Amino acid sequence: MLLGEALAAGFVVEAVFVAPGVEVVVPAAVPVHRLADGVVGRVTDVEAPQGVLAVVEMADRTVPDQADFVVVGAGVADPGNAGTIVRSAEAAGADAVVFTAGSVDPYNPKCVRASAGALFHIPVVTGIEPAALGLRLVAASSRGGRDYRDADLTGPLALVVGNEAHGLPEGLEADEVVTIPHRGRAESLNVAMAATVLCFEVARQRRAGSRPS
Repeated sequence: MLLGEALAAGFVVEAVFVAPGVEVVVPAAVPVHRLADGVVGRVTDVEAPQGVLAVVEMADRTVPDQADFVVVGAGVADPGNAGTIVRSAEAAGADAVVFTAGSVDPYNPKCVRASAGALFHIPVVTGIEPAALGLRLVAASSRGGRDYRDADLTGPLALVVGNEAHGLPEGLEADEVVTIPHRGRAESLNVAMAATVLCFEVARQRRAGSRPS
């Protein structure tokens, strides 16, 4: 449950609201409010809500000084995609996720749900441009780049994925552009799927401890 992930990560839970018949375990200092039947369904866009709502204080997160693997969503617009990117980045061992100006709010409820709690366990920072990270920029493109399996992803880098419709931002000066080859008729992978593939390729290469031959 997302509430449990927030508590485990040390976030401040200001209040919890629960539907009839639902039980939650929270610290004694957290106020728990019992709602009337049907209220949760009217205030959420989830088709089958679990019956728990929580108000959680937003943390002031920054990119760690020693970060050497950062995932950047440049203009990612869909909250489901953004949340999945956060989930995959955290699972692959990234040090932080950055969303540039113009991206969806990572604290959008759908984004929080799509992250499956990963949002609480990895720094998620907004409003930073890729060049400001001071890392080698490896950008993902649907075509024209080096096969991602042949790229050296072992050193410090920021992996940049772009907007769902328009791709990478105009003027981005990437150190390398990589592409995920595919055989089907689809023009490209969904941005969250592409980010997942690339995040785990970074993790694979780093476990192997050597660059592609």
